[in-house]
Amino acid sequence: MINTNKQPKITLVGAGPGDPDLLTIKGLKAIQKADVVLYDALVGKEILDHIPVGAIRIYVGKRANNHRYSQDEINELLVRYACLHGHVVRLKGGDPFVFGRGHEELMFATDHDIEVAIVPGISSCIAVPELQQVPLTRRGVNESFWVLTGTTKDGVLSKDVAVAAQSSATVVILMGLKKIREIAKIFRKNGRSNLPVMVVENGSTEKERSVLGTINTIENEIVKNKISTPAIIVIGAVVGLHPNLNEKLKTVLGMANK
Repeated sequence: MINTNKQPKITLVGAGPGDPDLLTIKGLKAIQKADVVLYDALVGKEILDHIPVGAIRIYVGKRANNHRYSQDEINELLVRYACLHGHVVRLKGGDPFVFGRGHEELMFATDHDIEVAIVPGISSCIAVPELQQVPLTRRGVNESFWVLTGTTKDGVLSKDVAVAAQSSATVVILMGLKKIREIAKIFRKNGRSNLPVMVVENGSTEKERSVLGTINTIENEIVKNKISTPAIIVIGAVVGLHPNLNEKLKTVLGMANK
């Protein structure tokens, strides 16, 4: 039902890494006040259950090579439904501004004079390694971390990976599983063959699975364990702090009996 008495408003909400309990209280309140919700593929059912009865819900998810709507179409939907129905919540996995194209949606809405609110979400780039008991930074081990996309808008590996591979920083790569061979090749070229690597599939959810290895072995571990998307890749010395590191891998990393 169209309600022209409501002021158009859009709220960009980060739903977090997957675990519904990691949705913020502010995000929950926004969802509960929504007239329309446009949600992504990685938003779980438990979070969608908070959408009010009678509110319009529209799936606009994007997965590899399967986009239900283009970004331009999503932008148009946000504005149209806000004008027709009032409060539209754009519900996005992780954080809206971490490879979430939230800023593009913000700019499109403000160009149409629609009020926009932002509710940050817990990004998988931080939450998933942490839930594996792997710190992104650790005193005496490293001093920074990079968060990169594995696939640019042109479908190629980001050139920043080659720059990150030369540093001592922890490197977190989102949307990069299908390019793990290219990624490993770049790190090997920089003499980092034995650098520890962790790959986590469906992080923070009941379906979570992970594998550990090195730049030289991680591709085989992914294939052997049938790891698939969505997954994040964590590369760096801090992965060597994982509590499940086996003795064979500790030996390769020079950590045996330490």
